[in-house]
Amino acid sequence: MKVSLKWLRDYVDIKLAPEELAERLTMAGLEVKGTQTIGGTWDNVVIGEVIALNPHPNADRLKLATVDLGTGQVTTVCGAPNISLGQRVPFAHIGARLIDPHTGEAIVLKPAKIRGVASEGMVCSEKELGISESHEGILVLPAEAPIGAPLGAYLGDVIFDLDVTPNRPDCLSVIGISREIAALTGEPLRLPPIHYEETEESIDSFASVDIVEPDLCPRYCASLITGIKIAPSPSWLQQRLNSCGMRPINNVVDVTNHVMLEYGQPLHAFDYHKLKGRQIIVRRAGNGETITTIDGTKRALNPDILVIADKEEAVAVAGIMGGLDSEVTDKTDTILLESANFNQATIRRGCSHLQLQNEASIRFDKGLNSELPLLPLKRATQLLLELAGDRAAKGIIDVYPGKSEPKLILLTAREVERLSGLKVNINGILKVLKALGFKCQESNSGSQISVSVPYWRGDIKCSADLVEEVVRIIGYEKIPITRLGSPLPQQKSNLSPSAQQSNLKEKLRNILTGFGFQEILTYSLVSLEKLQKLSPKLELKIPPLKVANPMTREQEYLRTSLRAGLLATLSHNQKFEQAGVRLFEIGKVFLPHHPPVIASEAKQSQEEKELPQEKEMLCAVLSGPRAELSWQADKEPFDFFDAKGVVENLLNQLGLKASFDIGDDETLFQGRGANIIVEDDKVGIVGDVHPRVAQAFELSNTICLIEVDLEKLLTKVTRIKEYQPIPRFPSVTRDIALVIDEQVSYRRVENIIQSFPLVMQITLFDLYRGKQIPDGKKSFAIRIIYQSPSHTLTDEEVDQTQEQMLARLHQELGATLRS
Repeated sequence: MKVSLKWLRDYVDIKLAPEELAERLTMAGLEVKGTQTIGGTWDNVVIGEVIALNPHPNADRLKLATVDLGTGQVTTVCGAPNISLGQRVPFAHIGARLIDPHTGEAIVLKPAKIRGVASEGMVCSEKELGISESHEGILVLPAEAPIGAPLGAYLGDVIFDLDVTPNRPDCLSVIGISREIAALTGEPLRLPPIHYEETEESIDSFASVDIVEPDLCPRYCASLITGIKIAPSPSWLQQRLNSCGMRPINNVVDVTNHVMLEYGQPLHAFDYHKLKGRQIIVRRAGNGETITTIDGTKRALNPDILVIADKEEAVAVAGIMGGLDSEVTDKTDTILLESANFNQATIRRGCSHLQLQNEASIRFDKGLNSELPLLPLKRATQLLLELAGDRAAKGIIDVYPGKSEPKLILLTAREVERLSGLKVNINGILKVLKALGFKCQESNSGSQISVSVPYWRGDIKCSADLVEEVVRIIGYEKIPITRLGSPLPQQKSNLSPSAQQSNLKEKLRNILTGFGFQEILTYSLVSLEKLQKLSPKLELKIPPLKVANPMTREQEYLRTSLRAGLLATLSHNQKFEQAGVRLFEIGKVFLPHHPPVIASEAKQSQEEKELPQEKEMLCAVLSGPRAELSWQADKEPFDFFDAKGVVENLLNQLGLKASFDIGDDETLFQGRGANIIVEDDKVGIVGDVHPRVAQAFELSNTICLIEVDLEKLLTKVTRIKEYQPIPRFPSVTRDIALVIDEQVSYRRVENIIQSFPLVMQITLFDLYRGKQIPDGKKSFAIRIIYQSPSHTLTDEEVDQTQEQMLARLHQELGATLRS
């Protein structure tokens, strides 16, 4: 929320510098994201009075304005249509820094001749001064503006941009922020006095209110003002709205916006004569009901949306936007002013369905108290009578079915010290809480106080919340620093499954970043088209679940795989990076519990109603040259064996051994993809991305992809490992070369060799196809390390084991020793 320092000073005396005030507010939990100084560059801009207007001799649309600056008079050329005699205006001398209204850039005013007449300065618009975007005419100051005074001293301001947390809707108001400042500085809070004259005729004779849904509308208040004259708001009101980022419209709308910013309570003005039956009905919208809102859009409603209706139809969407048919126009002479409280969940659902959000709905969405509406309504009625109206009907309509008693909480100084470590006596606690608007009653013993929570503090639920209030106002920096009274508890070995999974993910991140990978985070919501690109046939075997109210077409579905986001990110990086790219992501995918093959839209809709199964996955990609650019570096691109090596080393660091068999994943190129096997279970895939998939994502070069199911991997990693002592006896190394059929995989050979107990390690160090090998055959050169845990092996033992091994390889796979 943006708030003006000048406006804040109407309610509390502020002696702190703006920077210090911003720091105090931030440290008290009301973060000031930034400040904007208005008028900081107005060194050569002063207030003047137009005392003469003469036509320009060479231009019909220009005038020669003589401006009295107190210390002298100057004549300047002016083309503003709204300039007139007697106006107090901002006058910029030569050398003043202004904003060019056409480019928006800062400029220094220089002497100029306009159609042959020298201009000694200029009368400025709001845009040229950087106040707003208005450039239709000059800025006209109030008649009491002092002639000759620097404009910065009169009109300058500091705008605070605050990041209000969701639990503090009271701070979405100028008074709420002023109350915080008063508590922090010890200055008294001044609320605006409210008093206005009423007619003899009661408002009950003009209108009635019926709340059909009291659970959704705990309170509805209304006042009636007659003799309304629609006109522009006075400059002070327009400046306040501009400073808070709101555009002035007319006196009626501006008053409702002003009071909303002042008190945090949204209001809405209806043209009274457009309400059929002179009746307000708060009800749910009907099925198929529509309303045309004030932005001119016809909107379909449903029973989840609350509406304000007259006797015949809906005239507003409650808490969100008014209807066009009951809008205040230039012909309006009587208004019914609404100030109500609505259920925050209902407002949130309505905003989501209608794709609408504004300053009013934001406040209702945070949860306003039902005690709030009455006071802002009276304040707005007062301002409307001053600025737009003639008379107010006697009384206020106040339908209040949701009234509740104030909450009482007991608090002691001991509780403050127990929770915060801060020693504060009862008087100190009373001072802070009373400054924040809490009503406090001290017990007879003086050791305990009973605290009544004010209606604007719906976030206060228990004594711990009161302790937080006391500590943040006194200052978190005042909390004493002490050493721990006892050592930190030892970490438990029997961690929960979620903790084990978190540890595993952290290990994987550390390992992969050590391998040169970079972690990315992509959205869980994707488009259907992006998921379809993962199949060469653009078909989906697992239908994704559709979001009920997607924000964009690109985020309509819950992802069933991390691959799409990773490949899209890789595509973007390839356009800007010529070196090798290694990316990975760890995140959740969302799968239907019973994923069918997509056969019809109706079937998919039925699946969408079920909550998805959430699985943690790891996905990684490699692309480009293996090494950085260098005259002696390896310029070959990453291939399948690089990705396979990453998997083997990754699992090895987790204490697991990887093996592979032929895979058939459709995202991977047939013959260049493999399943990752750990302890006879498939835990993932690795391979080269199919060329059609790569083309769909606009990828170049060979793309290697790795995907691992972390839930399956976790069951392997968390098993208790058996201690393996360091071998005491020497090993024996033998190399063999096997000639085998082309279709036989190395894994089958490896499994047979590994099954012999004396085999400690095997390594494939050469694969050969050539003249010495018959057609349809290939040669594996394998190094085998034999070792016994109990004694030194003899040559006879190794020979005997190797003969048995070769015999079995020949019998089961047709392998022979290469001569």
